[in-house]
Amino acid sequence: MNQDTFGPAAPAAPTAPPELAHILRTGPFHLALRTALAVRGLALHRVQHRLAQRGVKVGVTSLSYWQQGARRPQRPESLRAVRALEEVLELPAHSLLRLLVPEGGAGPVTERPAARSYRSLVGSADSVHRLLAELESPTDGGLHTVTHHERVFIGAGREMRGRESFQVVRAHRDGVDRYVAIHRGDPGCDPSRVVVRAAENCRTGRVRGDAVSGVVVAELLFDTRLRTGETHVFGYGIQDGSGGPSTEYVRGFSFAGGQYVLQVRFDQAALPVRCRRFAQVSAGAPRGAQQELTLSGAHRGVHLIEQVVRPGILGIGWDWS
Repeated sequence: MNQDTFGPAAPAAPTAPPELAHILRTGPFHLALRTALAVRGLALHRVQHRLAQRGVKVGVTSLSYWQQGARRPQRPESLRAVRALEEVLELPAHSLLRLLVPEGGAGPVTERPAARSYRSLVGSADSVHRLLAELESPTDGGLHTVTHHERVFIGAGREMRGRESFQVVRAHRDGVDRYVAIHRGDPGCDPSRVVVRAAENCRTGRVRGDAVSGVVVAELLFDTRLRTGETHVFGYGIQDGSGGPSTEYVRGFSFAGGQYVLQVRFDQAALPVRCRRFAQVSAGAPRGAQQELTLSGAHRGVHLIEQVVRPGILGIGWDWS
């Protein structure tokens, strides 16, 4: 039974179960912390209480960010909290702290959501930035993903008919009241024929498109302004069908953390001969982590699940012949 009182420190150094010891060796920090919390069976509010007993003040929200990979501790008081966490979770000394030092020993990274420039994630970056400027929207919209479930529908003519998104996001700054969806159609996409539909807990705002690149950006407006740390659940859909044959669907992530699920469904009249998942660190980088996927289910589809996304690109590609 977990208790919030402590006796004298044991003379032996703390040890970790094999599965936890492996994560402590390999990292990353957020996964090691989350695994340690699960192994010890401690809720975040109890961890916060035990830290407070040691004179260390840290919010439950910060602890949650750390275990999700949405933020990494860097400030002196945060690093002191990590050292105390090692005691609370009965971990070897410096086992968490050392995971915060990148290669080269330059010291812990800054305490903010780990991010990658959106320009590195999309091939039509200039169009995207111009359209975002028309909406007076910064590239960093102030939100990062907690959970994102996306379904893509491929029609009988091998075209992308549309997609549906259900998202849970968390604000990493105050005053966020919208999400900007970015849709890049297949070659031949006509942005004037693309329809953006708000489905749950949002409404459609301004929509802009670029005919040359086939990019559409659309505001999805919330009915509240989020404060830092607050979450919002919403859903939306995009109808397309204007482009040529589709051969892949990719999603770029500027921030680390959160779960992503992608389903691709094919019309029975047009089934691909093979499908595969892949990952990229940027739009021009080689594709890695490739894995063959098998069509299954009544809707003849494939899917991928990424429990904790990293900044970069995830996608599913397919071959018609």
